[in-house]
Amino acid sequence: MSLPRIIAGPHTHSMFNVPRTMVAVMVCLTPATLFGMAQFGWPAALLFAVTLLSAPLFEALALSLAGKPLLRGLSDGSAVLTGWLLALSLPPWAPWWLGVTGAGIAILLAKHAFGGLGQNLFNPAMVARAMLLIALPVQMTTWVAPLGGAGPDLAQAVAITFGGGTGFDAMSSASTLNHVQSSLDAGVPMAEILTGLPDLKTHAQGMISGSLGETSAYLLLGGGIALVLLRIITLVIPLTVLGSVFILAAIGHALDPEHFIPPLLHLTSGGLMLCAFFIATDYVTSPVTGAGKAIYGIGVGALIFVIRTWGAFPEGVAFAVLLMNAVTPLIDTYVRPRVFGRTRSGKPLPLTDKLGEKA
Repeated sequence: MSLPRIIAGPHTHSMFNVPRTMVAVMVCLTPATLFGMAQFGWPAALLFAVTLLSAPLFEALALSLAGKPLLRGLSDGSAVLTGWLLALSLPPWAPWWLGVTGAGIAILLAKHAFGGLGQNLFNPAMVARAMLLIALPVQMTTWVAPLGGAGPDLAQAVAITFGGGTGFDAMSSASTLNHVQSSLDAGVPMAEILTGLPDLKTHAQGMISGSLGETSAYLLLGGGIALVLLRIITLVIPLTVLGSVFILAAIGHALDPEHFIPPLLHLTSGGLMLCAFFIATDYVTSPVTGAGKAIYGIGVGALIFVIRTWGAFPEGVAFAVLLMNAVTPLIDTYVRPRVFGRTRSGKPLPLTDKLGEKA
């Protein structure tokens, strides 16, 4: 008597597991990252490298303390991606210890204190950025103007990043959102502020002051579209984040153009494009359903607009994402997918015979 053959169920398979997904996201981030390094020179590259290397080292420390296997924990690539996103949110000429401190906060406090990969409630990179911004506002808001190919050489960059000196005369420059906020606080009309800013094309190209993740909106948009085409993310969160910021900014600017930033300047300034495609779409800290993602994205966009307009900080991405991360479990509780075999109200479907009539 032969045993019955076991046949696997018709499950859907994907070519992307966790390590491949992390690598794909990093590949999509590479063009914007390289462009930012070209804009701000060797100091930005050194800070990026320090932050990127620090994150897996803290990951190894946390895994060792928890008694978990190192190779398996480090090979998923999540720590490297966390360090990458954190580095993109830092001022490009920040000292090395800022990147190391941020990596420690992201990995030890925001990730492993909650249980590790898949258990964290908040986006680790944004937790680190928010805490650094609150604790070290001067270091986190010190910017330099884009240098192009006229930046410091490697020896001067080492002095800037590791020695606390400069060895190179760089022009300090406020980011667009910092400049707008400080000017509005000084009573300068919006029309006058806008005349002193680069045009929208320059903003979209990334020829402005800011962090590596506040540079080329074009390249970040291209990387985000690549993620959508690879089916790593859907368009729901990016469209709702960008759309809610645009709509609210358009309404505000139409009602009071002297106090509200134009909507297109919102889209091309700060870390909004990075947030919409690479940060707010984090699998662990965002809702699972389409409707939940839409609610989440609208909330992130609305909070970014509110913080940028009335908050104490000119850039609201980190705080908006963290606030909506906290709401994600509530969204998932009340916005659930329909269970197979049940009505939308949760009641079982009536039994039917082969002819479709109630049994």
